[in-house]
Amino acid sequence: MQLDVGNSSAKWRLVRAGSVLARGRYRPGDEASRQALLGLADAPQAIWVSSVAAPDAERELAQLLRAQWGVEPWFARSAARSGDLVNSYADPSRMGVDRWLAMLGARARLQGRLCVVDAGSALTIDLVAADGVHEGGYIIPGPALMERSLLLDTDRVRFAEDTAYDLAPGRSTAQAVRHGIALAQAGAVGLALCAAGEPAPTLLFCGGGAELLVSLLQVEGQVVPDLVFEGLECMARAG
Repeated sequence: MQLDVGNSSAKWRLVRAGSVLARGRYRPGDEASRQALLGLADAPQAIWVSSVAAPDAERELAQLLRAQWGVEPWFARSAARSGDLVNSYADPSRMGVDRWLAMLGARARLQGRLCVVDAGSALTIDLVAADGVHEGGYIIPGPALMERSLLLDTDRVRFAEDTAYDLAPGRSTAQAVRHGIALAQAGAVGLALCAAGEPAPTLLFCGGGAELLVSLLQVEGQVVPDLVFEGLECMARAG
């Protein structure tokens, strides 16, 4: 079993012999998602976890999994080096493990210079050189965080209608906000690619907003929804 744990929920998938048997999302306090996770017919033989949650939340999850299946979960941690992927941080443990695993998964798929874009609660953009050295990256608030900050910190930016993300100039407050957020997200990736210079990196996208971001950017790139899981498996199998 593999879990990708965020701040409020966890994606999981059950893999056997290279095939995904089941997948879902677990939310603490949500009984239906708890039963979907714990009610699996096939008990996992190993549990690998990528987590950016707080230590207390990690301990609670580990206890839940251990009590259900008697298996001690293994938590991946960012490292100075994993295979030929080299961390650029002075303190590698400070890098979010989801970013590290997404890069590791990308390196397992492709060689050459890479740009790994994870469009989730935060938008992260990471560049990896052809030799595997992390060149650096960016962390930007995702669409929901951007919108929430506008609603919380302004008095008159308010709207009720559900408006799609688009790059056209907005003709209502709802459109101006949503289209502005789309412009910021796509613009951030575009500027990062411009700043990256040559040779142009190959783009890989993951996260819940990946498909939308690719459509806004109109660029060539691979959308790999399970990229973090793929990196998690690489790291776990490497020991």
